[in-house]
Amino acid sequence: MNPELTLVLELALENHGSIRVKHGIEKEALRITRDGYLSRKPHPSELGAALTHPSITTDFSESQLEFVTRAHSSIEECLNELDDIHRFVYAVIEGERLWPASMPCMLRGEASIPLAQFGTSNAGQVKTIYRRGLANRYGRYMQSISGLHYNFSISDELWKSFAQVQGVADSVELRNRGYLSLIRNFQRIAWLPIYLFGASPAVCGSFVATNPDHELEELDGESFYLPYATSLRQGSLGYQSSAQKSHYISYNSLRQYSKDMMRALTEPYKAYEEIGIKSEDGEHQQLSTSLLQIEAECYGPIRPKPKSHSGLRPLQFLNSDGIEYLEVRCLDLNPFLRTGIDGETAHFLDALLLFAWLKSGYKDSPASWSEVQENQSTTVAGGRDPGTMLMCDGSSRSLREWAMDILKEVEPVCNAMDSSLGSTKYRSALETQRQKVTDPSKTPSAQILARMTKERKSYYRLIDSLADEHQQEYLGNPLNDARSSEFDRMAKESIARQRKLEDSESQTFEEYLSSYMQLHINL
Repeated sequence: MNPELTLVLELALENHGSIRVKHGIEKEALRITRDGYLSRKPHPSELGAALTHPSITTDFSESQLEFVTRAHSSIEECLNELDDIHRFVYAVIEGERLWPASMPCMLRGEASIPLAQFGTSNAGQVKTIYRRGLANRYGRYMQSISGLHYNFSISDELWKSFAQVQGVADSVELRNRGYLSLIRNFQRIAWLPIYLFGASPAVCGSFVATNPDHELEELDGESFYLPYATSLRQGSLGYQSSAQKSHYISYNSLRQYSKDMMRALTEPYKAYEEIGIKSEDGEHQQLSTSLLQIEAECYGPIRPKPKSHSGLRPLQFLNSDGIEYLEVRCLDLNPFLRTGIDGETAHFLDALLLFAWLKSGYKDSPASWSEVQENQSTTVAGGRDPGTMLMCDGSSRSLREWAMDILKEVEPVCNAMDSSLGSTKYRSALETQRQKVTDPSKTPSAQILARMTKERKSYYRLIDSLADEHQQEYLGNPLNDARSSEFDRMAKESIARQRKLEDSESQTFEEYLSSYMQLHINL
């Protein structure tokens, strides 16, 4: 880390008495039946309208819930809100459970995975067509994989301290450059959180039943795995696209990022042209024939996000209003944890992201992009192998040695954060990660395989038993009446908002879609 930039934390502590960042969580989870298959029931009306509810929506499938917290300065408050959402949902989905792992439950074919439905409004129809496009491009099995997104932003006080140390004025341009530098640094070491928090070393046999080309090994007649795998979700079976891997996107500047994204969003891609926009009966099959239908389809470990605005595309708002926060996308659900994440994980992520922000940013390139892809693939398939080697600036380097060096560099950030809070939570979280590096058996991925062996359970049967445990915990500790009433009110208000939207529209769907798909950015 640039020694000068450590002054940022010291200055923020001196001037403001604290070092504050904000964090929010988006967590996906499949609704499953009592016998462990994906639910075919519609999104429960008691949960509200998925299109307009601020906290409870759906992702790819009608059966794939997504929980969204507000942005919090306190990790504890953020996790408490996530926990409350779970409590409310469990009280509603009688006869169903939430699958607590990233790799899915038992599946009965592509047709058994229903696309999410968002009503008859133009915006709602766009959401469903986008998901139909994902299904046609990647298959519904891949899209049934769930994950956890960690949203992170730097406080105004920290940005002011950063600008003071740099000797410049705080501005949107300064923040854009700082966030993009953070992204470049984080991408380079994104293999580390995949190693530390990866929790998908195995899959249910049903997940690969229709894929004879998979490279997994059979484990127990019901499961497939790789002995040293960390996060199959982040590998070729999961959220990876060979087409996107070949399309280099630069984060060296917002202008360059926007140009690369515009190319991916507007230039036709042959394989997707063959799918077409509409079927013979006139049903939309995807939003476009370009590499990316919309910005959300860009898979990667981290991406910039603007303030939430309805109506216009995110890329337009990034260019007009700047980067508001970052979305970390490389985290598996930890099935041993009822919400999929704990405070220790969040504390370490904060420190790692602050480190990536303060560290001198290197410039990315097609060569560094290739290294990022290669290191992620290596860590996904064999990160727990003691001999795993990664690529660093064209040279081979031990995963473990590199990991320990990074953790050493993160330590001053943890010390500063603990001083700010008067705690030891950040140092404790750092020490836990060191133990995972020196002893891979302490990683979630290793613990899943160990539990499968110890309890003589297949992947499906282990995760199913954990789903039961979490359900019993939540049903045994319901929300208090006041909080439950608040969620009931939010659900009813979301339904009213959706109805109002549907009743007030004047544009035809084709007019709306044509306007929505236009990108007007001056580059």
